[in-house]
Amino acid sequence: MPSIRPLPPALVNQIAAGEVIERPASVVKELVENSLDAGAARVEVEIEEGGVRLIRVRDDGAGIAADELALAVAPHATSKIASFDDLVRVGTMGFRGEALASIASVARFAIVSRPREADSALRLEVDGGQAQPPRPAAHAVGTTVEVRDLFYNVPARRKFLRAERTELAHIDELLKSLALARPEVEFRLSHNGRPLRMLRPAPDASARLQRAADLLGADFAGQCLQIEQQAAGLRLAGWIGLPTATRAQADQQYFFVNGRLVRDRTVAHAVRQAYADVLFHGRHPVYVLFLELDAAQVDVNVHPAKHEVRFREQRLVHDFLFRSLHAAVAGTRAGSAAGVAEPVAAVARDAAAPVLQHGFGAAVREAPLAGYAALPGEPLTIAHAAVNATTRAAATPAASEGELPPLGYALAQLMGIYILAENAHGLVLVDMHAAHERITYERLKQGRATTSLRSQLLLVPQAIAVGARAAAAAEEHADALTAWGLELVRAGPESVSVRRIPALLEGADVAALVRDVLAELAEHGSSRRLEEIENELLATMACHGAVRAGRRLGLAEMNALLREMEVTERSGQCNHGRPTWTQLALADLDRLFLRGR
Repeated sequence: MPSIRPLPPALVNQIAAGEVIERPASVVKELVENSLDAGAARVEVEIEEGGVRLIRVRDDGAGIAADELALAVAPHATSKIASFDDLVRVGTMGFRGEALASIASVARFAIVSRPREADSALRLEVDGGQAQPPRPAAHAVGTTVEVRDLFYNVPARRKFLRAERTELAHIDELLKSLALARPEVEFRLSHNGRPLRMLRPAPDASARLQRAADLLGADFAGQCLQIEQQAAGLRLAGWIGLPTATRAQADQQYFFVNGRLVRDRTVAHAVRQAYADVLFHGRHPVYVLFLELDAAQVDVNVHPAKHEVRFREQRLVHDFLFRSLHAAVAGTRAGSAAGVAEPVAAVARDAAAPVLQHGFGAAVREAPLAGYAALPGEPLTIAHAAVNATTRAAATPAASEGELPPLGYALAQLMGIYILAENAHGLVLVDMHAAHERITYERLKQGRATTSLRSQLLLVPQAIAVGARAAAAAEEHADALTAWGLELVRAGPESVSVRRIPALLEGADVAALVRDVLAELAEHGSSRRLEEIENELLATMACHGAVRAGRRLGLAEMNALLREMEVTERSGQCNHGRPTWTQLALADLDRLFLRGR
């Protein structure tokens, strides 16, 4: 082996650049974050040839003092931290002191800055890591950084850059996330001299939502729920898309921790669980969420580019996110408009009792729930929410009786599949099987929650190899697992013995079930795998119990179904994530028939 020797400073900076500077968007990220840390109210980004030829970031921030300008481009020099305590409680976007030195080592670099108290600015140029003496320049208060010919001296890195359009798309996506995180700041983006984005400051809640709609699509504002939750030193704010406003890709998911955009498995897992039962296969929810917590409770120094964080109380964060979002999603109901999410269901279940006595769902309350009430040796009963064909309630009340309910009143049935109804906005179409399936499913879940869970004792305990972490999780969470009817005993350093399973899951793959549950417990400190599997079985029961296509219904029965939908959680989608209803406003119908044109 060669002898140990210190690396040349230029090579040190280029190694750091390899960690921090992946593409032009990485440069823009570091420079704009510096502008935000400097208190800028306006940030302008000019790009040429996708950022390869030129990146210029101009701000109106605090500026850099003349005697500190050379230090700004020196490695590991920063004004943002001074001690280990500052590193533990990072409150700025940047803090490593590597960015400018790294960028300057792989590009032709120039910085011009003027602090508020100075009469003039200074310009400092760096070419390939070699800094020139600063010289006077004309510049308003603030800072401008120019990065030209990125990777000109590292051709191997330059070969990995994509087409101009692709690199520009990455820069635009980055600025979108920063603009969402800092709505009070004005952002401008131009490419090859052509303006692309101009985002005015958003000082209030309505303006912030409008900025989100400008960046995510005009439909976002009308298809989202506002989130405001606070507990245990955590605060969650922002917007989540309605279950009907999902996307084929996870390209509109923005999660910020203390203002920093991050990608985190704990967060992704909590969101995915919160949207369970309402997402169609392969679809992804849309959200813009901001989590605030004590800076000492999150470690942002675990990734060179600061894309990831580590929560000190991971389980607390996971459970808080899941409960907050789960309650918001559960509160959505067919006919309800987007708005502010409530922490609990907005409509009490008892409010539906008058309707249940005369229509859909009445049988669910009376039928025993499979796996809970049946005694050993008795056949399991599948709950069946049949339509009460003898219902003869009033069909459509007179208009004078009050405002139309959200889904209106039934007009007719189409092909034995769809219900046509009229509400205050126009025409409502309901897939009666999908809607009744959701209603039945939610009743079954409610019955499971209020009925004591019965477990099934295995004649011969089953030993399963699960690994050391999973075996430790089985010991730690033994009480919680027993409450769900799953009794596990640690049988060795990397194995457990299964003695009881929930009766509802009799016949399931016990080994796969146990491994899934323990893997989630080991990773996130909690697991809903048992509940998810039970829900899958209940969903199958609900599907078989729901009214079938081709069944002719009277107006009273159709109206009863509409009223049930309005008070049932998640009733906008069936158990498989398909929509249960849609609205055609009068204006939509007018456009179809060219009225008023």
